[in-house]
Amino acid sequence: MFVLFEEAGKYLGGRVLSEAEASAQVELETGKRVKVKTAHIVMRFDKPAPAALIGEARELAASIDLDLAWEFAPEGEFGFGELAAEYFSGTPSIAQQAGALYALFEAPHYFRRAGKGRFRKAPAEIVQQALAAIEKKKAVQAQIAEWAADLAEGRCPAPIREQLYRILFKPDKNAPEYKAVVEAARATQRSPLALLERAGAIESAYEFHWRRFLFENFPKGTGFPAVAAPAVDEPLPLAEGVAAFSIDDSQTTEIDDALSVQGLGQGTVTVGIHIAAPGLALAPGSALDQVARARMSTVYMPGHKITMLPDAVVDAYTLDEGGERPAVSLYARFDEATLALLGTETRLERVPVVANLRHDRLDDVLTQAWLEGDGGNGAPEAVQQLHAPLAFLHRLALHLKAQREVVRGKPENFNRPDYNFRLVREAADGAEPTGRERVEITTRRRGAPLDLIVSEAMILANSSWGSWLAELGVPALYRSQASLAPGIKVRMGTKALPHAGLGVKSYAWSTSPLRRYTDLVNQWQIIAAARHGRTAALAAPFKPKDAELFSILSGFDAAYSAYNAYQGGMERFWTLRHLQQEGITELEATLIKDQPPMVLARADALPLVFPVLGAQGLARGARVRVRLGEIDEIALDVSGTVVERLDAAADAATEAEDDEEPAAGPLAIAVDLSDTEPSEAAENSPA
Repeated sequence: MFVLFEEAGKYLGGRVLSEAEASAQVELETGKRVKVKTAHIVMRFDKPAPAALIGEARELAASIDLDLAWEFAPEGEFGFGELAAEYFSGTPSIAQQAGALYALFEAPHYFRRAGKGRFRKAPAEIVQQALAAIEKKKAVQAQIAEWAADLAEGRCPAPIREQLYRILFKPDKNAPEYKAVVEAARATQRSPLALLERAGAIESAYEFHWRRFLFENFPKGTGFPAVAAPAVDEPLPLAEGVAAFSIDDSQTTEIDDALSVQGLGQGTVTVGIHIAAPGLALAPGSALDQVARARMSTVYMPGHKITMLPDAVVDAYTLDEGGERPAVSLYARFDEATLALLGTETRLERVPVVANLRHDRLDDVLTQAWLEGDGGNGAPEAVQQLHAPLAFLHRLALHLKAQREVVRGKPENFNRPDYNFRLVREAADGAEPTGRERVEITTRRRGAPLDLIVSEAMILANSSWGSWLAELGVPALYRSQASLAPGIKVRMGTKALPHAGLGVKSYAWSTSPLRRYTDLVNQWQIIAAARHGRTAALAAPFKPKDAELFSILSGFDAAYSAYNAYQGGMERFWTLRHLQQEGITELEATLIKDQPPMVLARADALPLVFPVLGAQGLARGARVRVRLGEIDEIALDVSGTVVERLDAAADAATEAEDDEEPAAGPLAIAVDLSDTEPSEAAENSPA
């Protein structure tokens, strides 16, 4: 005897070997023996064999008109045999009964299951809805097939082009657009990105990177809500005897910091480090605070930036020359002869700003020789008037750097230059780049006099304020590094811990409140400390162990990493574009790291790290000439092949300690080469 039974949502057939009251031992066609509950057996028959019966039943099930079967089906609960009798004849065959069973079981939109082999008719309105859904699904499947065929043939349908970034980076895997791409990729054996690029969905490599970044980080766009810049609502004293000046790049509009020098020739010199004070007007939790917190930082990239605060707000607090600007000032008193630090004081005040110096225009003039000389040599008159303050600041910066290096345990060696990117465009200044601009890449040696002056002044301010807040018990956001050992990275936290890379006992970013949200948060805490002194911990906006402070830290870390990665990626994009524009096919480079089966090399005259073949066996630091391969602007990829060895021995100094953050490589191909802190001058000048 044979039986048909239900097992795990399927109907199977087999031969009965033995049977008890509640179960039967059944042998399947495969020879496997299973124990089947009697209640699960829906049919018993002597012939045909189960396989033949199931095959015939499926053919009959496919021929059944479900609309007609639904009409014939009895009201209430019924068995498949009853439907077979109504649909086929008064005495249906075993195959017809099995066919009716399969038809009923596989049409849940017409018939509801009521038990083993038992069913109920679905209500008419449910049937109509289900049929409409089935037709819609068929139409969607047909659309998916049509789109997939277009993609395979190199054409991109408009709906897929519109969903490009969602499909690639944040897909809804049930969306027809995504399914079409997957189906076409499988059929053509191409990656989705390669498929879409071939189909013309990506019109411009630059636009692809830009739109991807906006999609992931600014899904609502980069515009600001209509929020006015509040005025400082307290009378601030004017800083007497102060003539402050800033040192920034020509493109900088968010001028956060300025310097002043008083008391030259009197034995004690007071250096003022004046920081723009949006924290005196912006209140935590205000509408503007929410704007700044949503962005966390200004985003820099060659030729463009997305500011943390609206332009009107920046204009209200930036330290532009020719005015008296609200500032949080750190005054540090030094012995003029020994440069020993005698004490510090923090004041909230209005600071007269007399000059905005632009280092990219002055680096060739304000050299060490100029600073150590009489201030001539063609410097602008306004700069000549600042010769004495600048000369003292440079002397002080060298002294402060030497002190930090003693604590640090080894010198800071800036062996590699910083690179400046300038885009030459046809559009008006201020317009967003299109990717078609001509790029000019120039170098600026790190540790240049103006760079060093700004760097050491900002390190002094950030470390002094960090230590002061810790002494008062006022929490802040700190950067720390346990040691200079390989793999020990710079981390952010709420505790005043040493920063080994900088050689200071604590370091709290506080000098860029117009550009970084952490600095704005720390400025609020510094303002409370300046106003309330020993009771500042009670008055500060953020209290010890404040959960909000940890939330800010986490959000900033994530945003800042994403922004740095994008900046690094776009610098790499423009470097690759520079290679193409200048027709550069060979580069001189230095080997820096094994990455089997290739070796990483750094170009000597461009900001480019790339893999090379043919360098196996050469020492780290060896200089080579490399022939470049094909450039992929979407993957931001280029590789090379060594064609000539340029030196006989590795130059170990090439890879001496260089204090900068991990290199933010291309968007999905980051090359992490270093784990220490960036120079303060670099962070105070936009890309």
